[in-house]
Amino acid sequence: MTTDSARAPGSEIRTAADVVASDLEHLVTVLEPELSEMAGGRLLITGGAGFLGYYLVQVPLAWNDRHPDRAIDVVVYDNYWRGVPEWLTGLAGRDDLEVVEHDMRFPLPDDPGTFDWIIHAAGIASPQFYRAHPIETMDANINGLRALLDLAEAQATSGHPVRGFLFYSSSEIYGDPVAAAIPTPETYRGNVSCTGPRACYDESKRYGETLCVNFAQARGVPTKIARPFNNFGPGMKIHDGRVIADFCRSAVEGTDMVMFSDGSPTRTFCYVADAIAGYYKVLVDGEPGEPYNVGTDGPEITMRQLAEIVSGVGVALFGYEGRVEFGESPEGAVYMEDNPNRRCPDITKARTGLGYEPAFDIEEGVRRTLLWYNENRWGEAR
Repeated sequence: MTTDSARAPGSEIRTAADVVASDLEHLVTVLEPELSEMAGGRLLITGGAGFLGYYLVQVPLAWNDRHPDRAIDVVVYDNYWRGVPEWLTGLAGRDDLEVVEHDMRFPLPDDPGTFDWIIHAAGIASPQFYRAHPIETMDANINGLRALLDLAEAQATSGHPVRGFLFYSSSEIYGDPVAAAIPTPETYRGNVSCTGPRACYDESKRYGETLCVNFAQARGVPTKIARPFNNFGPGMKIHDGRVIADFCRSAVEGTDMVMFSDGSPTRTFCYVADAIAGYYKVLVDGEPGEPYNVGTDGPEITMRQLAEIVSGVGVALFGYEGRVEFGESPEGAVYMEDNPNRRCPDITKARTGLGYEPAFDIEEGVRRTLLWYNENRWGEAR
């Protein structure tokens, strides 16, 4: 359920600006210990123009607005592969933000300076896009990560060690878990194809985790690993291609929702504000070389139930009148190949070790997402 700290009175959240303001207020509040620890430091966020970058970047800036004498300097690297988002250009001119156009597949810019905190979020996470760009996906996940790990090691040698390093892995590293491994703990080793259409993403994330663990153990780099579980919400482009973005687009545009499966696969869905809280806790409080599931552990719902939830919220907000239909993905049979039947995390490790506790239920997350999408339909489908 949504906690009081996560929700202003529901009737007062009516616009996209209301949603973002409420989410940021919640995040700055629940992350006060972690942001206090980061205060005065320099934070690098790769992929900062992407979905998760939307709140990853804005949270420390919101902290700075409240604590200008303890500001966190934020540096963003992004190649703008899917365009430069208006929200990021709208932040131009801030003294606490530096934005650098850079592709993480290639060597780092000359003289990047030193960083106290590094978040490697650059990459292609939507299946329809990483299947279309498999080599680019692997290069960003592996080459980019290695360059940052080498930078962190060099900083330590020169007397300015990185205080925290976060690598974005994925729940996809588990593949299609056996029933006994649902909810899935971090100790589960996975049931993953290394040659299928998802392998470019899954296996590069798995290898990335191996790099992080060994740099922590052999080189002393304080790497932490986050495994996201089905995040959604503000910042995700409406043409992202993931199921919840597709359903939300239908709700705000008034078109029928088209399901590309039989509707039986199940997932738990984590609203982005909850996810971002988890990621900053992993970055600051996580143990070096350790992976942490970040998501919600219930309810686990079918894709058909997800469509019904989005439709129902759409009816309440916009008078949505569309239907749920079944169809075939433009990608054909490959769309469902190696698609996990179930996805539900065991978040005991993050809950007990980091104090991570999701605050938003699925209905409130969808409501906020639809309000945001209604005013933010940017993002080309490529």
